Amino acid sequence: MIDDFTWRDAGRTVVFRRGGAGAAVEVLREQGVEEFELLSTQRALGEVSAPEGANPLVDAASGVHEARSGQVPAAAAALLDALSPPYLHREGARAPPLVALGGGRVVDVTKAVASVGGQEVVAIPTTMSGAEMTGSHRLPAGAEDRARGPVRPWLVIADPEAMTSQPEEHLRASSMNALAHGADTLYLPLSNPVSEMTALRGAELIATALDEAREGRDRVALALGSILCGYAIDSAGMGLHHLVCQTLVRLCGTPHAETNAAVLPHSTALLADRAPEVFERLAEALGADRASLATRIEQLGRPPRLSEVGGDASKLGEAIDAMLKRSELQRVPRPPNRAELRELVEAAW
Repeated sequence: MIDDFTWRDAGRTVVFRRGGAGAAVEVLREQGVEEFELLSTQRALGEVSAPEGANPLVDAASGVHEARSGQVPAAAAALLDALSPPYLHREGARAPPLVALGGGRVVDVTKAVASVGGQEVVAIPTTMSGAEMTGSHRLPAGAEDRARGPVRPWLVIADPEAMTSQPEEHLRASSMNALAHGADTLYLPLSNPVSEMTALRGAELIATALDEAREGRDRVALALGSILCGYAIDSAGMGLHHLVCQTLVRLCGTPHAETNAAVLPHSTALLADRAPEVFERLAEALGADRASLATRIEQLGRPPRLSEVGGDASKLGEAIDAMLKRSELQRVPRPPNRAELRELVEAAW
């Protein structure tokens, strides 16, 4: 059994606690946060509210702001006037922390706003996006030159029940997104023993939990697997899988988690030929061997094809052009060429 824990690491604190989302105000007070602004969505607020509709987090916040739908740059730009007014910069005032309650988009919007406003960020994830563990995000549209640098949440309140409450199909897609955070770090120039250790342990926890029936699943293990894989990608950086998926989401309009789930078996197969030793270790963590690794990942994720989730096939050529320009491609052993990228994407499409 995995116990609740508090993990302090290089200026970041992760409070991994059952019921942590519902007790977020208490956790914030424990960590010295008295005043804060809350960013969320109606859905996320409803998921962590008490049965009678009360939400202590809303009641305790100085202000509540909705992270509107759409891509991160536009959603973050829409919040800058409220959360990063010019007088803060003129007077040198320190704004209260921003608390993000929601999935990866909400957390990334909050990080983007804070990159301009200079606020500290607290993340309370409601999915397995991993955004709460990284300093990677896009910038507010029109304010790129005002950004002070990337923002990584200094406090993460990780509630395993909140992180794994999605319907089964979406949960498996989110789990593959989490698994990809580990798998895509194993072969990079900045890969290291700690990132590999957390990636492989996280992968093992995710696979073991997904093999269980939903009713008896170890959701704590599943959530911890996501946290560990998120740590790995924050440490080692991203590679081929993420540059492909990010580009498809941005240009072809495919949903984020489902894109990761559909692409991961094929990106892993391509990478395993280039870095066989580390991907043999990944296969072992997933209970497979390297020859069956792609099949095992597909079994875990059960992904639909990207053509079935609203992708715009007319943009594929533009997307592959954009992938070839991404600097992350040079981190890949024997960087794939246009034909190999097209074959990878079409296999997922």
